[in-house]
Amino acid sequence: MGWGDVVGGVRELAVPFVVPGPCGVAVRDRLKHLTARDEEVLRAVGEHQGALASRDLKARCADGLEHSADTWASRKRDLTKESSSRIAGAITKATHDQWALARRCQAAHIQTLAAGIRTLRQRLSLPIGEKGTKRAAGGYRSKGEWFRKSRRLAMLEDRHAAAVAEWQAGRVRVVRGGRRLLNTRHHLAQAGLTEGQWRQRWEAGRWFLAADGESGKRFGNETIRVTPDGEVSIRLPAPLAHLANAGHGRYVLASRIGFAHRGAEWADRITANRAVAYRIHLDTRRGRWYLTASWQRPVVQTIPLATARARGMIGVDTNADHFAAYHLDRHGNPMGGPRRFFYDLSGTAGHRDAQIRHALTRLIHWAVRVGVAAIGIEDLDFTTEKTREKHGRRKRFRQLISGIPTGRLKARLVSMAAEHGLAIVAVDPAYTSQWGAQHWQKPLATPHRKMSRHDAAGIAIGRRALGHPVRRRTAPPPHDRSDRAGHRTAQAGPGDRGREGTRPPATDRPPGGPSPNGTRTREPQRIPHRSGCARYAAVGPGLTHAHWLGTVQRLLQLTEVRHDRLPRAPHGRVRDQPAQEASAVATGFDKLANILAQADVHVLGTVVSQRLASGC
Repeated sequence: MGWGDVVGGVRELAVPFVVPGPCGVAVRDRLKHLTARDEEVLRAVGEHQGALASRDLKARCADGLEHSADTWASRKRDLTKESSSRIAGAITKATHDQWALARRCQAAHIQTLAAGIRTLRQRLSLPIGEKGTKRAAGGYRSKGEWFRKSRRLAMLEDRHAAAVAEWQAGRVRVVRGGRRLLNTRHHLAQAGLTEGQWRQRWEAGRWFLAADGESGKRFGNETIRVTPDGEVSIRLPAPLAHLANAGHGRYVLASRIGFAHRGAEWADRITANRAVAYRIHLDTRRGRWYLTASWQRPVVQTIPLATARARGMIGVDTNADHFAAYHLDRHGNPMGGPRRFFYDLSGTAGHRDAQIRHALTRLIHWAVRVGVAAIGIEDLDFTTEKTREKHGRRKRFRQLISGIPTGRLKARLVSMAAEHGLAIVAVDPAYTSQWGAQHWQKPLATPHRKMSRHDAAGIAIGRRALGHPVRRRTAPPPHDRSDRAGHRTAQAGPGDRGREGTRPPATDRPPGGPSPNGTRTREPQRIPHRSGCARYAAVGPGLTHAHWLGTVQRLLQLTEVRHDRLPRAPHGRVRDQPAQEASAVATGFDKLANILAQADVHVLGTVVSQRLASGC
C-alpha cells in the first residue's frame, strides 16, 4: 500500500527507516600562483577535450535507445585517436551520466504534466462556484476562469503527448554548459553581463578537465596526478603533447595544493595508490582555478532502527527559513525547550548552499551535546505540490514550498551526520504539523516558552521516528477493564510489565490514611521516660537508618538543652549537680548507646558519644 492510499479517512503512514549513509567524498582546493603559461595550457587542454565531449554527447543522443556496447566501443576508439585511452574513457562515462540524467528529468517532467492534467480535469468536472475541501480543490469561480482553464488543459495535454512520444523514442534535449546560461545570452542587460563576459562563462562551462581514478596506478590517477607534497601534473592529449614541460608528455603546474579538509584521508589514499578522481575548473566570476578531488568510500553500515531509538531522538521540522528541532527521550517525552536554526535561502546558489551547511552544523553539534544517536526528519517530496493547477492563485505558497531544499538538504544532512556518528531516520510527513499543533503546542506553551506550530511538528516527527503515536495519551479504557477508566499512557510498550495495572496515586497518602501500595507499615512507638529521653519500642518491621538518625538528633537536642540549663560556676564549668540529674543523664547515655549499637552506625556513634562526653 503506497502513500496515496487512504484508510478510514486518514492516509496510511509509511514505516520509518534509517537513511543509508554516504558513499563518496569530495574536497576542493584553490590552485594558487599559476603562471600565464600554466593558464594557457589549462585553457588549451580544456577547450580541446571539451570539443571531444560535445561531439561524443551528440553521438550518444543520436543513438537513443539503440545504444549498445558496440556503439560505445566505437565512440571510444574514435576519441582515443585524438586524446588517450584514459581520457576517452572519462569522456564517454561523463556522456552516459549526462544522458541518464536527462532521461530522469524527462520522466519527472512527464509526471508533473500528468499531475496538472488530473487536477484540471477534476476541477473542470465540478459545478462553477462549488467550494472545495481540505483534501480537494473546488470548482472555478466564474465561467471565464473555467474557459481559460479548459484551454490550458488542452495545452498541457499536447505537451504531455509530445513528451511521452520523445520518451518512447529515447530522444532527450541536453545543452553542454547549461540551458540557463544559454538563455541568458538573450537577456544580457537583465543579467548585468556584456557579451564578452557571457562568452567567457559559456566557454569555461563547456570545457572538460577531469580524469577518473584508477587503483594500482601511481598516486591513484595517471591523467591528473597529485603527489603527497602537492605537485600537480597533467597528461596532455596527443595533439597537445608539444606543450609538455616534463617527461612522458606531462605538464607540471607551478601551483602546490594541500587539502585542509580530509587532507589526511586523501594522503592515505594516494600513498596506497588507491583511486582518486580529479576535476579542474575555472570560476570566471572570481578569476580563480580550483582542483576538486573525489573518491568512493565503503558504504556506511546503517545501525538498526532499535539502536537509533535507544538514546532518544531529535525531531526536525524543515521550513522555508529555519529548522524547528526538539529533543525527546526514548519514551517520546519532550526534554527542555524548542531549538530553532535559521537560514536565508535568498541570493546565489553558493550562498544558499552555505546557509544550509551552517544551519546543519549547528543542529548536529547540538545533537552531539545532548547525546542522541539519531535525528528524525521528514521524507519530503513536493513534486506534485508545485504546480499552479493545484494551488491556483496561491503563488506565494507555491514559491514557499519550491524554496525548501528537500533533496540537497537530505544529502547534506546524511553526509554531515555520518561524520559525527549520527544516524538519520526518515518518517512519513503526513499530518505532522496538524497533529503536532493539536496535541503538543498548547500543553507545552508557558509564559516563558513560546511554542510555534513548527516546534510542535518537530515533536510529532520525533515521536513518529521513535515508533510512538503523535497523540500524547490514548483514550481511557471502558469501565470493564482492569484500571477502571484511569489514564493510560501511550509510552508503554506491548511487552512492558504492569501496563494494564492501576496507576499509583500522584500524591502521598493523607494523614492517617493507608499507604500507597496498600500495606500498613507501622513506625516504632515513642514512649516517654522519666529521664527525659525517648524510649522506642520496635513495633512491626525494624527501624531504618533514617529513623535512627532522627532519634539521635532528638536526643542531642534534649541533652544540649539540659546541659545549658545546669547551674555554672564563675569559671564556666558546671557545678556539682544533684544525684537525680546525674542519674537522668546517665540513663540517657545508656539509651543512646543501645540505639546506636542496634543501628550499627559506628562513625555516627563515635561522633555523638564524643560530643555528649564533652558536654557532660
